[in-house]
Amino acid sequence: MSVSKTSGASGAAAATDAMAVSGNDGRVPTHSTHQELLQAYMQLQQRYRRCTDALAAAAHDLKTPLAIVSGYIELLQNEKLGSLNERQRTVLKDMQASSARLEHFIQDFLTFSVLETGELKMKFELGDLNACLSEIAGFWSSRFQDKGIALYFLPNEKLQPFVFDAAKVQRVLSNLLENAAKFTPAGGSVWLHAESHMWERRSVLTPALPHDRRKQRVDDVPNSVKVSVSDTGPGIAPEFHQEVFDDFFRLPRTAAQTDGMGLGLAIARRLVQAFGGKIWVESELGSGSRFSFLIPLRPAAAAAGGAR
Repeated sequence: MSVSKTSGASGAAAATDAMAVSGNDGRVPTHSTHQELLQAYMQLQQRYRRCTDALAAAAHDLKTPLAIVSGYIELLQNEKLGSLNERQRTVLKDMQASSARLEHFIQDFLTFSVLETGELKMKFELGDLNACLSEIAGFWSSRFQDKGIALYFLPNEKLQPFVFDAAKVQRVLSNLLENAAKFTPAGGSVWLHAESHMWERRSVLTPALPHDRRKQRVDDVPNSVKVSVSDTGPGIAPEFHQEVFDDFFRLPRTAAQTDGMGLGLAIARRLVQAFGGKIWVESELGSGSRFSFLIPLRPAAAAAGGAR
């Protein structure tokens, strides 16, 4: 049943609702308004692209002088220009650590720029994930030892060779391990683990009748590998589980306590998405964190198309 007329308070309410839908002044958005919004959006996008390009150019220009400084530091440490006393060795060690940190920031800027502009190139090859993880764990072991943190990794013999981009996986793991090293206190532990996983995406499930649900589901055959980095750090509050993967995001309670620009997890998320995977965190305050990501056993069609 429809009502063609309104009066009194009902009429005023209807008029107010109509104004709310059309705008504060009661006008319906016109075609020109949409064009203006589109133009403003395009201008904002171009400005953002220019900022990204400028950031990448600045980072690239910093690489050469930083490489020269790092070279001189190494030359002095090797005492090829004369012997050093203990105080000088300590100063040079601090300089080397700062140079390495700056180099990491520059690399993050460059990677972020490549991901933003869509110029990332994937390289899918048949490989051994255990060997890939073992190599990155060995690379990070000394840093964890220096901080008094135990790093554990045991190869999973059930994992068979499959096609994946080893360099991108190692970059994701480096960012996750760096995060774990940064927030896990001395005496803590970090675990690196990989296992076969059945990723049940909604698009691959066949609609089923209630009484025959199991028969209609896709067979529970692993279609991905789940890689996890767990730590005994302070944990992350549930309300930040999504935001930690945003660009330049830093947890409020730790922003003043740690260095970094908030790009590590954002880059990890973009890389995982580039090879068709998924990344997430499971954590509670005071209970540590576990970051996990999925590597499809068969690369996503869009990503694999340019990697044949």
